[in-house]
Amino acid sequence: MTDTNPPLAEMTDARPSAPEGPADSPPAGRLAGVDLARAIAVFGMFAVHVGPDPANVGGIPGAFLELFRGRSSALFATLAGLSLVLISGRARPKTGREGRQVKARIALRAVILIALGTALTMLGTQISVIIPYYGVYFLLALPLLRRGAGTLTAAAALVALAGPFLTFAPLVIPESWLDTFAAYDPVNLLDGRGFIDLVLVGAYPAATWMAYVFAGMALGRTDLEAPRVRRRLAALGCALAAAGYGGSWLVLHVFTGLHTAVDAAAARGSDSAAQYDGPLPERLLVASPHSGTTFELVGNIGVAVLVIVLALGALAALPRLRRLASPVTAIGTMSLSAYVAHILAIRFLDVEGLLGSTGAALAALILLSLAFAAVWSHFFGRGPLEHLLHVATAGPAKLVR
Repeated sequence: MTDTNPPLAEMTDARPSAPEGPADSPPAGRLAGVDLARAIAVFGMFAVHVGPDPANVGGIPGAFLELFRGRSSALFATLAGLSLVLISGRARPKTGREGRQVKARIALRAVILIALGTALTMLGTQISVIIPYYGVYFLLALPLLRRGAGTLTAAAALVALAGPFLTFAPLVIPESWLDTFAAYDPVNLLDGRGFIDLVLVGAYPAATWMAYVFAGMALGRTDLEAPRVRRRLAALGCALAAAGYGGSWLVLHVFTGLHTAVDAAAARGSDSAAQYDGPLPERLLVASPHSGTTFELVGNIGVAVLVIVLALGALAALPRLRRLASPVTAIGTMSLSAYVAHILAIRFLDVEGLLGSTGAALAALILLSLAFAAVWSHFFGRGPLEHLLHVATAGPAKLVR
């Protein structure tokens, strides 16, 4: 099964659960809920890429699987923004030489992610690899890295409102200009998906997806340890989800009756109304997975905020749960490794054929990932790719004065 809903974990190699120490010890601290939320997104990614098609499952299980479409990738992007704030200093953003070194690390990681993502794209899977998009997100986030929650919230709102219109820019830009740019785009020359795709027209264009990143950064500037703050954020998440998904439903079903055209577009073979081919203004009214509209962005941000604060609250209220959930949170600390491993498994192994069904393939992928993450984190801390990424960027960044 394929879908354009792959997402990545916290690619910044931030250690949200504990201050970074001299050794690669496993994360275990007051923000372990961030790792739990990231693990949920990993499992959602697995469900979308190798699990059963929700339409074929039906009932409550099918509805549950459908929840992951589009939302797991949005959750990853939101968590990535939160992680950028964690490594740059939450209450007091790092400044001076230390601040410049943090920015250098993030910029270096962005370049590495673009290169790694391009290599994975060149493998030719039917999955839209999100890693190079993350590289672009990180570069675009750098100017606002030290800003407060208010500024970051305003940035997220601005992108959510204006971004969907920007994605239609290639429709009005002369094609010759686009061709000229693509001819000199090194990423495009390698895999056919260059910076025009990464910024404007790809599966996860920065023009809209930066709304998730900025929202996550704003979330990171709040006092997530405070129960009162988490309760307010949970209420905000519910309100945003209702406004996004509910607002689209009202427009399509009550105010316009366009739901029949959208449903017909989906019935023509599209996984979502992102393929709705009606007039341009009407395309901006849906809230389906990967439609990239303001309605979808707002709804997905609401769900992401809700998942994050519930994960934090659960581990804070139930200390024993932290130990029981340690294999799961371990997945959240090495989600880049999990993402790359599952792409390679899809490319080189016929997992469904070996196990006989997509359901068995999904179960096997989850169980194997849990076992590997638990053992690896016990002995090494950081995931294998996370460790390599840290080594590749930490040393050079220290040269910045």
